[in-house]
Amino acid sequence: MTRVLTRGDLLSVLDIGSCVEALREGFRHDDRLASPGSRLRGDLPFPGTATVLAPGLLPGVAAYTVKVNAKFPGARPALRGVICLHRGADGALLALLDSATVTAWRTGLAALGTHVVTSERGTGGRVVGVVGAGAQAELMVNGLRHFGDDLQTLLVHDSVTDRAADFAARHGGRVVGSASEAAEASDTVLLATWSRRPLLGLAETRPGQHFTTLGVDEPGKQELAADLLAASFLVVDDHSLAATAGVLAGSDGSTRITADASLGELLRGGRSGGAARSETTVYAPVGLPWQDLAIAWLAYRQAEVNDVGSNVDLLA
Repeated sequence: MTRVLTRGDLLSVLDIGSCVEALREGFRHDDRLASPGSRLRGDLPFPGTATVLAPGLLPGVAAYTVKVNAKFPGARPALRGVICLHRGADGALLALLDSATVTAWRTGLAALGTHVVTSERGTGGRVVGVVGAGAQAELMVNGLRHFGDDLQTLLVHDSVTDRAADFAARHGGRVVGSASEAAEASDTVLLATWSRRPLLGLAETRPGQHFTTLGVDEPGKQELAADLLAASFLVVDDHSLAATAGVLAGSDGSTRITADASLGELLRGGRSGGAARSETTVYAPVGLPWQDLAIAWLAYRQAEVNDVGSNVDLLA
């Protein structure tokens, strides 16, 4: 039997604390992965792109994931697809999970990376700017609060004014008119947009700020300018993927950019030296197949305990 877990099912079994710890453990041990997984992206003859991530693997987890979804920037949710959770021993399909929900949780909980980098480097602060008020930003803010970060002031900008206003109302923040206005007044800036041009450059920032950019997950997307990336202590989730699909791939080549560390390296105690701790920091994840597995495996096991979701026999 295969367990089908909808968005509502997933929200009933997932909690931020358990997901953050699963992701933390995954990053601590991602150097042990024999294969980091692969990402295949293709354009569609519609207003979207299709992506396949496979396989999602983690040490100690006797299962793997394959994610198939498409991105439609104008839709809500913008991601449409499924994550297939398979038993490792024989490939049996254990569960089908809504990919939009799992992706939002594993990406939005980049709050873990934000917390680790800012704690390590002494950057960021209590005034937080949000650029792109979608599901991932929602989880980012909730994730920072999970870590006990004191969000004294929250500034919100979105291309859709009503969406920014709703987000600000839910979180006790206020709306600002642009990304640069949010950055000017913020210590920490969270960006989660579909932008294909830089929203912020070095001239619009100051030393000691932190930026987390979630929107750059395929070539052509860019939220932070190359001069800002080059001047910052830059942390990625995976060096090779950042170069082929992330912030390093987005550079026009006029500025040489390299990542200073991966999140896993920081959690394992490596690559924390270098430039002064008061410099600007950037966390720029792309999203890895094993992160889908970490969240899907948690959800599946809890759904089994609570008997959440529907069981179907796909072979009948």
